Amino acid sequence: MEFFVDRQLPVPLRTQLQGLIEYGIACGELVPGELLPSVRDLAEKVGVAPMTVSQVYADLKAAGLIETRPGAGTYVTNSLQARLANRPETALLHRRIDQLIDESQALGIRSAELVSLVSSRVFYRDSIGRRMHIVMIGVFPDATASYAKFIAGRLGNSVTVEPLTVSDIERTPQARARANSADLVITLVNRYREVSALVPNTKVVAISFIPSEETRMALAALDPLSRVAIISRFPDFLPIMMAGVQRFASHVQETAGATLDTPEVAKIVAKANVVVYATGAESIVGRLPGGVQAIEYRHTPNTADIDRIIVPIIRSAGELPMGAPVVAAEEEREAT
Repeated sequence: MEFFVDRQLPVPLRTQLQGLIEYGIACGELVPGELLPSVRDLAEKVGVAPMTVSQVYADLKAAGLIETRPGAGTYVTNSLQARLANRPETALLHRRIDQLIDESQALGIRSAELVSLVSSRVFYRDSIGRRMHIVMIGVFPDATASYAKFIAGRLGNSVTVEPLTVSDIERTPQARARANSADLVITLVNRYREVSALVPNTKVVAISFIPSEETRMALAALDPLSRVAIISRFPDFLPIMMAGVQRFASHVQETAGATLDTPEVAKIVAKANVVVYATGAESIVGRLPGGVQAIEYRHTPNTADIDRIIVPIIRSAGELPMGAPVVAAEEEREAT
């Protein structure tokens, strides 16, 4: 992965560097076990003070995304793979049952009615066959729904994948209950610790995301003379987004970036004839003058991580026969 900061961006260099590494991990540019440059080497490479790199590494270590091995260097952590553990124990099941009882009482459901509901649900599930309940937890509703649909299409009919956002779980007891009662929760790498704290009763795994095929094709098709404005909602995502645009539209020479809150954002957009905006920054589209092309910079789950991380868990639970192929993403798109 190429490390860089852009001094023209209205984002602190420390924030840029941390965001670049963090989203590099989340999007698969930096893989578990990969050696990162030393503090001195990275500082020289990107042209910042060693103290800045030290502070970035300290924050990433605190978030559990990297680790330092004495005498060996700093590596992208592999702890997520180590957490591919056994199925929940009986004590966990008891806690889930107690939680169900508490929630039903809060809704005014009597014990006999709850027993009847559970019996009916058991009969229904037996009639359709066991389906593993997976929850995909993201940040933005539309994007999370598309991630859940993609994952469900990849895994086939043996699972259901429900989209929920971090905000849903924080604000809605019902959403938190659904996530805590799921068989598996999937989230983004950089949200792993936050989500794990929100749903302590459920197994949580993280997968990486890559720019969607539609995004890559739209960027590759840009006119070389395009004047591109790159707009993000979050400052730490702007550098990785800039890198992605420069990667997939390397033939375009004129680019500028800003966040929605940047004072100069209106001037930057006014000079552009193409605006590439991050998911969550859709409000910029309403500010565009006529004739300006808008491209959403969307991501899609990395199929390699789905096959490597999620499929083994499903197979160990007996929901996907050994040797059964997962549904290809192309087949899912054709089916829809």
